[in-house]
Amino acid sequence: MPRFLRPLTRTVTYTRWLHLLVASVFAFVCGAVYPGLSAPSVRDWVLVYVLPLPLLVLLATVPGVRRAEGLQARLMLFPGGHARVAGGGAEAGVSVAPSASWRDRGRTAVWLVLRLLLGLSVALVSAQLMAAVLELAGATAGRPVATVSPLPLPAPGWWCGPLVPVPLLVLWCVVEGAGRATAWAALVLLGPSAAERVAVLEERTERLLERTRIARELHDSLGHALTVVVVQAGAARAAGDAAFTERALDAIEETGRAALEDLERVLLVLREAEQPVSARPSLRDAERLFGAARASGATVDVTVRGPLESLPGPVSREGYRILQEGLTNVLRHCGAVPVRVALTVAAGRLHLEVRNELPTGAPNEPPTGMSDELPAGAAFVTAGAGSGLRGVRERAALLGGQARSGRIGDEWQVHVELPVA
Repeated sequence: MPRFLRPLTRTVTYTRWLHLLVASVFAFVCGAVYPGLSAPSVRDWVLVYVLPLPLLVLLATVPGVRRAEGLQARLMLFPGGHARVAGGGAEAGVSVAPSASWRDRGRTAVWLVLRLLLGLSVALVSAQLMAAVLELAGATAGRPVATVSPLPLPAPGWWCGPLVPVPLLVLWCVVEGAGRATAWAALVLLGPSAAERVAVLEERTERLLERTRIARELHDSLGHALTVVVVQAGAARAAGDAAFTERALDAIEETGRAALEDLERVLLVLREAEQPVSARPSLRDAERLFGAARASGATVDVTVRGPLESLPGPVSREGYRILQEGLTNVLRHCGAVPVRVALTVAAGRLHLEVRNELPTGAPNEPPTGMSDELPAGAAFVTAGAGSGLRGVRERAALLGGQARSGRIGDEWQVHVELPVA
C-alpha cells in the first residue's frame, strides 16, 4: 500500500476524528439554545463559536477536568498496543493527574478552547463534504438532489461519477491533518507540569535506590554465607577429624539458615507482601558474624568501646554489612588467619576497623582496581572483586562517612568512619 494511503488503515485516524466530533457536540448544544440552528446566518455561526468559550474556561478551573481530558487524549489520540502500528509510548507524554496549579488550569482552558474550535470546524467541513459526496452520487444517476452543500457542483450527468472521490479525498486530508494537530496540542497543553516531572523523577530515583540497596543486601548476605560454607566444608575435609567436622556442619547449618532468612526478607520486599518484614541485622547482631568466622578456623579478637546499642538504626545496619563484607573477604582471600576487629563509638563517630594477617608472599601493592582511596569492606581482594568494594563505598558515602584500606607491615587494614548523628 502506498505510504500516502497508509493512514486510512490505522484505527487512530478514526478515533482522532471521533475525538474532534465529540468536542463539537458541546458547541451545537449551546448553539441550539441560542441563537438557534434552524436557519443560522454567518453571525449565528460566529456566536456558536464564541458563546461556549467562557463556559469552557470556567470548566477548566475544576481540577478533575484535566484528568478526564488526559485520559480521553491517551485513549483516542495515540495508537495503543492493539493498533497495527504501535505509538511508541507517545501517550505517556499526556498527564492524567488533576490540575495542581493555576498554570495547569490555564493550559487546560487553552486545550478545551482549541479542541472545541478545531472540532466544530472539522464537524462542519465533514458534514459539507459528505453532503457533496451524496449530491454527486445522485447527480451521476441523473436525479437532481436538493442542494445542501455550498460547494459548486456540475449539472447532473455521468461525468459527476469521477468527481465523487474528490470530496472524500479532501475529507481524508482534513481529518488526518486535524488529528495530527490535535495530538501535538495534547502533548504540549496536557503534558506533565514541571512539578509532575520532578515527582516522577523522584519516584524513579527512589525505585533505583531501592533496587541498588536490595542488590547490596543480597551480595553481602549471600556472599558471606557462601564463603563461610565453602571455607567450612574445605576445612572439615582437610582436618579429617570427626569432632571438627561436626562443628563445621553446625556452622554451615546456622549460616545457611541465616542466609535463607535474609533472602526471604529481600524477596518479601520485592513482592511487596503485606505481611511484616523481619528487621535487618545491625551491629547488635555482630556476634553472629564473629561466630561464623571462628567456626571457619579464623581467630577473631574483638574490641568494643562505646555504646553500640545507642547507634542510630541506619548507621548500625550499614556498619553490620560493612563488617560482614570485611570478614567475608578475609576468609575468601586469606583463609583462616588471625583477625582483629575494633568497634569504637566516640566523638560522634563510629570507627570500624578490621585487621588481618596477610599470607606469606603477598604483594606489597593491592591488586588492580584497589587503592588507599577505596573504601573498606575487603581485606585483600583480587581483581574482579570490586562489586563488594563499590558496595561498601556507597554505604559509607551514603551516610557521609569515609573508608580507607591498605597494607601496614604484614597486615591488611580496613578502616571505616561513619558519623553517628
